[in-house]
Parts: sequence; C-alpha cells; structure tokens
Amino acid sequence: MTETRIVTKRLHDRVDDSWTLDGSLASGGYEVLRAVLARGDAADVQNQVKLSGLRGRGGAGFPTAQKWSFLPPDSFPRYLVVNADEGEPSTFKDRMLLELDPHQLIEGITIASYAVQCSLAFVYVRGEFALGYERLTRAIDDARGQGFLGRNILGSGFDCDIVVHRGAGAYICGEETALLESLEGERGMPRIRPPFPAIEGLYAKPTVVNNVETLSTVPHIMQMGGEEYAKLGVNRSTGTRIFSVSGHVNKPGNYEVELGMSFRDLLYGLAGGIRADRKIKFIIPGGASSQWLTGSDEHLDAPLDMDFVQQTFGVMLGSGAVMVFDETVDPVLVAWRLAKFFAHESCGKCTPCREGTGWVEKVLYRMSHGLGRPQDLDLLVSVGANISPGLVNAPFVQTTICPLGPSAVSCVASINKFFRDEVLERLRNDAGVHA
Repeated sequence: MTETRIVTKRLHDRVDDSWTLDGSLASGGYEVLRAVLARGDAADVQNQVKLSGLRGRGGAGFPTAQKWSFLPPDSFPRYLVVNADEGEPSTFKDRMLLELDPHQLIEGITIASYAVQCSLAFVYVRGEFALGYERLTRAIDDARGQGFLGRNILGSGFDCDIVVHRGAGAYICGEETALLESLEGERGMPRIRPPFPAIEGLYAKPTVVNNVETLSTVPHIMQMGGEEYAKLGVNRSTGTRIFSVSGHVNKPGNYEVELGMSFRDLLYGLAGGIRADRKIKFIIPGGASSQWLTGSDEHLDAPLDMDFVQQTFGVMLGSGAVMVFDETVDPVLVAWRLAKFFAHESCGKCTPCREGTGWVEKVLYRMSHGLGRPQDLDLLVSVGANISPGLVNAPFVQTTICPLGPSAVSCVASINKFFRDEVLERLRNDAGVHA
C-alpha cells in the first residue's frame, strides 16, 4: 500500500524548505493561480471544483462547489473564512499543512476568493498553533511582496488580501457559526440557522467557510481538471484525504490516501499494524465526535468512503482522525475521557448539552473508576436520548444548535452497541464489591 500524495507532495519532496516562498516557487507554487487569473474565468473555477466532486475535509463532507453556489448574486462585500481551528481530538492534518506548506493554502484561498468574487479572506487559526501562525503570517507577507496577494494580483485587476485571526483554544469555535461569532469579537457560541452563513455570515454579509485541507486541494483540482481529479476515490467520495492515525499503531502519523482504501490497508499497511501484534478492540474512525468501529473483519475491510461508513455502520470519517485502541484498553475509561472533553468544551448555550454532557461525564467517571451501579449503562442511554434522540436508536434528531451535544453521546452509543455485556458484567461486579 502506498500514499497518493497530492496535497502533501511538496512537504515530502522539499523537507527542508517546503514552507518557504523559495521552496514553493521551486515546486510549482502559484503557477496555477497565474494560469487561473490569466484565463479570467471565475465561473470555470467553480465548475471545475463542481466536476471534481470535492467535499469539505473539515468533518461534514458537504460539497464545496455547492456551498460556494449558495452565495446570493450581486451581494457585496462577501467573505471567505478559512477554518484552521482544528480542535477535534487526535486530528493534526491541518496543523501540518499550516506549518509545512502555507503557500499552498494561500494559493488555494486566492483561487477560491477569485471564484466567489471575494476580495478579503480570513484565516481563523487555533491559538495553540504557534509555529503554524508564525509561518502562515510570514508566507502571507512574502506572497504579498511578490504580487500574489493585495491589489491587482499579477496584473489581473483582481484584488484579494488575507487577515489572520488567532483563536483562544475553544473547541466550539471549530463550528463555523461559533467561529464567525469569535471573529466578530463575540463569545464563541453557535448561531441558530437560518440565516445560513452564505446569506448572513461574517459581519452579516454573505460568507463561505472552508477547511484548510479543502482549500489546499483547490489548486490541484485546477491543475488536473475537475473530471480528472474525480477519477480518484470512490463513488461520491472523490480524490484523496489526509488521515491522522494515532493510538496503538506502529507508525502513527498523517497519511494522504485515495478515498476507497480499506481501514485494514490504512492501519496494517501504511500505519505498520498494531503494536506488540495485539488485536484491535475498537477504532474511532472520524475524530472524537464519531461513533466507533471494532477490529472485526467487516469493519477493517470497509472502504474509506464517507457515505458507505455512514449508511452501513452509522459512523463518520469526520475530520479524518483515526484513533486505534488495542485489546488492553478499557472502552469505558476512553468513553469517560471523551465525555469529560465534551462536557468541558460545551459553550452552555443549549440546555440538553449544557446539562446532559455533565451528567454523562459524571456517570461514566463512576463506571470507569469501579463505582458503577447495574443500572448505569441504561441511565446513560436514557440521558443520551434526551441530548440526541435517535443517536442510540435511529432516526437521528438533534436537540441542540450544533453537533457538540450529540457528539458527547457517540461514545455511549458505542459501548452500548459493542460492549454492553462486558460493561453490564463489570457493573454487577462493582455493585457486589460495594454492597
């Protein structure tokens, strides 16, 4: 098994200077931007992205060109906002792109801005990404100095500049409307929709919000052509994606692969298999917000296909973070740690999330520390059903403004689905000890 390096090609080919302007120019940086502006056809950019089938790489997987198309015609100014707030646990692909190839992102931002007729873009960078922020701001200055940003870019008559804004470590600001609130100087809390950002986003103007990896892919789509890019991948999951593999594998790291590869090939091929040749007990396939898979053949042989895993197993590829846990791991302890994270990061705006995540964390703490009661698992399922009816028993209905609340219940649904007998036996034993 090998990677299919498109977005990550430069940072592997030019290890010593991939983040510099010289390194970028020496490996074809900004040539696509030059060609796009020379053609002078913004509609063609949107069409090529549509033909490519590119879907958002931040988590939701929404078609990128369709999101762009929602902007109302003749409504200006409009903004492009880049979500670089990567806060999903065990996700580290956008950080890598910011640190090791910021010029690729800048080129993608400028091309996308040209496509949607936007003259000002914002990059919302996670506050902890100190090196990424430093290199991105330097890259913007260098690009501006070479005429790739600013007024009359490359003599085309198109103006575009980029503002970088640092977050302050709030997970909720990875949700696009909370991000917009934070950009405006307000407390990061999600907005009720409608209106959607494309109609009334940043400063109440039409706004497109895209992920770092999504925009970093745009120059390659324009270089290859949308139809050619769409030949990569499988079904509606076209192209490549970067997967952040962590946990009990021999070679954790970021891997860019063609969508459609199996979990087995990703984990046992590229990531080198499981440490100490142990068996996989469970996998969290799309960041902490996703429900889990197991180490069964059915799950390991499943393709990395956004729609297939959602429709077949009720999980998501999400942010591209794949966390692997071997047979020595206590699933209840992992569930508690995830629930603690979501309870801490809840913004408190919605009652089911504000109250429910705290109780989920408390009960899971009790269960994971030998203080559980026989009824605790069913209690958790009941609490989870009030936060997100249908997450445990379909159909899915969300009772909160954003998905953070339901995300806290994903671990509950997973231990109930895959480890119910094991957990109930443990709870009975705990009750007997403390009787």
